[in-house]
Amino acid sequence: MLISTLVTGPLLASEAAAQSLADTGTMPEIGARKIFVLLFLMIGPIKILAPFVAMTAGAEPALRNRLATRGILFAAAALALAGVFGRNIMANFNVSVPVLALAGGLVLFLVALQTVLQQTTGAAQTPPQFGAQKGMQLALSPLAFPIIVTPYGIAALIVFATLAGDDHVQELTIATIVLAILALDWFAMIFAQHIVRWFGTALQIFAVVLGIAQVAIGLQVIFQSLRLLGVLAEPAA
Repeated sequence: MLISTLVTGPLLASEAAAQSLADTGTMPEIGARKIFVLLFLMIGPIKILAPFVAMTAGAEPALRNRLATRGILFAAAALALAGVFGRNIMANFNVSVPVLALAGGLVLFLVALQTVLQQTTGAAQTPPQFGAQKGMQLALSPLAFPIIVTPYGIAALIVFATLAGDDHVQELTIATIVLAILALDWFAMIFAQHIVRWFGTALQIFAVVLGIAQVAIGLQVIFQSLRLLGVLAEPAA
């Protein structure tokens, strides 16, 4: 029920739904809490910890801190560019929010399903270690993208930015939430060694729960997008 509420609210506020809801005057509202929860699931620190620890195994603390800081700066730049250009592309090419949401839902579902299956089989990919390439190049790839900034996280941000329209208060709210989550990501990477050491097992369990939640969210986004596009009928009351 919680996942359905979190996903349905933002999606129903799309431009496609706006016309059909205009007669009733019941335009759904995007709350800061819903945006935070969805973006936290998609670009938050839980999935960053294990790859970052594996990537920086054997590195000096100062180098780990520099890598984390640069990764966050690159991630912030990537999200800012994605939000601005993504919204402009949608406007220029008349891409509707339900179509973008459908694409994001498909990516979220497939990536989350792959993650859950990897956790089940223990076949998760190991990121390159710090010394395997030219040091700080890892801050851009794979750390900033796709570890911190996930493809479905970009899709969600573009949807939220598009729904904000010219509402500067809403734009500021989204930007503040993104910066807050990136700050949590940076904090988690700075103390990643200690967090994994003391809470490693709990994090593994939570990662599985998080993966299943993302699979469910992906399916929910897909079905809701298909309903908004008229492909699926609304469920009977």
